[in-house]
Order: sequence, then C-alpha cells, then structure tokens
Amino acid sequence: MVLKISADLGERFPGLRVLVVHVNGVGVEREKVELQQFKEKVIEEIKRTYDLATVKDVPIFRAYRDFFWRIGTDPTKNRPAAEALIRRVLAGKPLPTINTFVDAYNLASIKSCIAMGAFDIGKLSGDLVLRFAQKGEKFLGIGMGEPIELKGNELVVSDAEKLIAIYPYRDADETKVTLATKNVLLLICGAPGIEEKILEDAAQTAIDYVTRFCGGEGRIVA
Repeated sequence: MVLKISADLGERFPGLRVLVVHVNGVGVEREKVELQQFKEKVIEEIKRTYDLATVKDVPIFRAYRDFFWRIGTDPTKNRPAAEALIRRVLAGKPLPTINTFVDAYNLASIKSCIAMGAFDIGKLSGDLVLRFAQKGEKFLGIGMGEPIELKGNELVVSDAEKLIAIYPYRDADETKVTLATKNVLLLICGAPGIEEKILEDAAQTAIDYVTRFCGGEGRIVA
C-alpha cells in the first residue's frame, strides 16, 4: 500500500515528500507504565529545548506554516500536528493518553518535529492519494461530533473509497488506531523545504518508539 501525490499537487509543490511506513503485528494497549515514564522524559526534554514564544520559528515548523499559507490554510488555527503537541507541553498541559500506539508515535512526532498520521490498515481500501479536496466533500475527523464540509482548498488523503485525513493535521475517525488494530500504516508528512533525510530519520524514530511499546515490525515502504 503506497501513497501517490496527485499530478496537479506535484506540479505546484515539486518539493513535497511523504513517506509511508508499515508496522505489522502490533499489540495495542490502553496504557503502559514504561511508556508513561518515557513520555515524562520527553516532556522534560521539550521544556528544556523550546520556548513558547519562539517555537513557531523552528525551521521545520516554519516550512509547514509557509506551506499552509500557500494552500490557503491558516496555521495559527490549524497547526501542524507536531507543533501543536509541543505547544501543548510548553503551555503546561498534559499530553493526551489515547492508547500505546498513538501515544508512542505522538512522542516520535514531538521528538522529530515532523507531523505524522496513523491508520488501521484493515480499514483501508487500495492505495492512497494526496490531493486537493473537492468542494463539498465531507470529512469526520477524530474527536469531531459531526462531519465538516470541505471548501476545496484543503489537502486531503483518500483511499479508494473515502477520505482518511486532512493533511497533515487531522486523521479520520473511521480509520483510527484502536485496541483491536494489528497492522498500521504511518504517514510521515513532509512539506516543501523539509529534506527527505529528515523524514527518513523521523520515520525510523517512529518505528523505534512504536515497536518498543507495542511490538511488531516496522519498515519504510515508500
């Protein structure tokens, strides 16, 4: 299962790269003491490394923000996932506890500053496409009470049947990772100006973290 970038999007943003990671045979739990302890270490490291007033100027976050403005999305309202998590830490708010897989890849996102998405492979159909939304398409994200209607300027990821994400900050509820999930597809979400080596390092960090706490085997597939 791979991800293709639509021709019009690729022509407009030739520097856009996205990596696909498969992690198979995971055992997802609600929580784990060892993961919570690791989370606390990462939080302390983030507090030592970043400042709330200047975190927006981190080069990777600046690349995402510039990309968002170019596609008509306000990055002060819809922040790249990693920046949103780091801001939460710096504001003294606890990181959410969802399940061991989601918590582990969120920590990898924080560590690498790269936005990531996770999807239950058993709920996906066919290959994925990163494209512009069609005006009027409906999307139900994790935590949303009801679907929203898209304007047409958003970037979305779809499989052969449905939307699975608004790129790169909101995943769909239907394909989220749950305690029953066994095989996961991770998207390592780039933006123009972010080197592929940075994405590869982020992918490896994600593999390391999720297999440490959930088992399974991970590999970059595209």
